[in-house]
Amino acid sequence: MFYKNCPPLNRLKDKIAERLGAFADDPFHPSLRTHKLSGKLEGLWSFIVEYDCRIVFRFLENGDVLLIDIGKHDEVY
Repeated sequence: MFYKNCPPLNRLKDKIAERLGAFADDPFHPSLRTHKLSGKLEGLWSFIVEYDCRIVFRFLENGDVLLIDIGKHDEVY
């Protein structure tokens, strides 16, 4: 998994944790640019960690969220 492969001192790892915290507070905060996916990923959503890093997830019926993938734009789409 992408997150585990980040070196411990990598700032991206900190940014992922920061964005997940923001997402937990408000999944539709404008800075996350949360959006529905289409095509083969229909039913899933995504938000931006930074320029070329995305988190793909699904909203569950009980209000929880299932994280599907974390990685570069071309890897997760």
